[in-house]
Amino acid sequence: MKLQYLLMGFIVLSGLSVVDAVAAPVLVDTKWLAKRLNDPNIVVVDMNDETQYLRFHLPGAINFPYRTLVKMDKKKKIPVRLDDKELLARLGRFGIKRDQYVVIYDDMGGLNAGRLFWELERIGHPKVSVLNGGLVTWILEGRKVTNEIKKRRPVVYRAKGKGRANEARFNDVTQASKTGTSLLLDVRTDQEYLGNPKKPRTGHIPGAQWWPWDRTVDLGRGFTRRDEQALNKTLKQAGVKDKKTPIITYCRSGHRAAQAYLTLRSLGYENVKLYANSMNEYGSIKTAPLKKGSRP
Repeated sequence: MKLQYLLMGFIVLSGLSVVDAVAAPVLVDTKWLAKRLNDPNIVVVDMNDETQYLRFHLPGAINFPYRTLVKMDKKKKIPVRLDDKELLARLGRFGIKRDQYVVIYDDMGGLNAGRLFWELERIGHPKVSVLNGGLVTWILEGRKVTNEIKKRRPVVYRAKGKGRANEARFNDVTQASKTGTSLLLDVRTDQEYLGNPKKPRTGHIPGAQWWPWDRTVDLGRGFTRRDEQALNKTLKQAGVKDKKTPIITYCRSGHRAAQAYLTLRSLGYENVKLYANSMNEYGSIKTAPLKKGSRP
């Protein structure tokens, strides 16, 4: 107890908030969240589409569908991430403040939740976690759901300080492809990775290893993340030396790659980046090389 008071005293004297001082785990389980559903400092975010949210969702959860995190680039004609000003405005519109603990879930093994998790880490949101297993595990355990719509009062989200340097751009990817400065992980399907021999712009980025995102999800255990030891084994086979290895994940639009980012972060990998525009951008650049077949 004395240690707790000393810690709180340090936090006050240093000007930090409790949110800033205590790190949040990347994944939390349903038991943990069930005990905290009524905590006013926790914002539960449902990232399923509006139709699913209206059917049923976790009590008190707000709906923040995946589509609100991307926009269409009119010139490139590809979906791209929001700029920071737009992102902060949307967070505020949904009533999310920087000093609140955000817990995200979906019903797809983190496929949608991973993107908001990545965005919040990128802008330096102090406390954010993803519910392991999401809505699927919650229901399988017989926990309460509701169709009552939850809306929070709009606020002004104020970013503070630097976030995690977790975004890779086109130049980062081409550099990694040429020199191996980072390990490229292609998390698409095997057919996408192999490429279509009849099409000129298909296949994978040269040097990229295949690590499909869907194999990180244990469908038989409520769409939770697969066993850590098993996942680390597959990563080692893909060329990941240790948890300090620089990694860039990509897919077609950054959707699946964000889930892979989440998975890697939950396993303790620190130097992970997401190529948000992924193959939508890379493949559209005619001078960017592509490779067909099963070899990196």
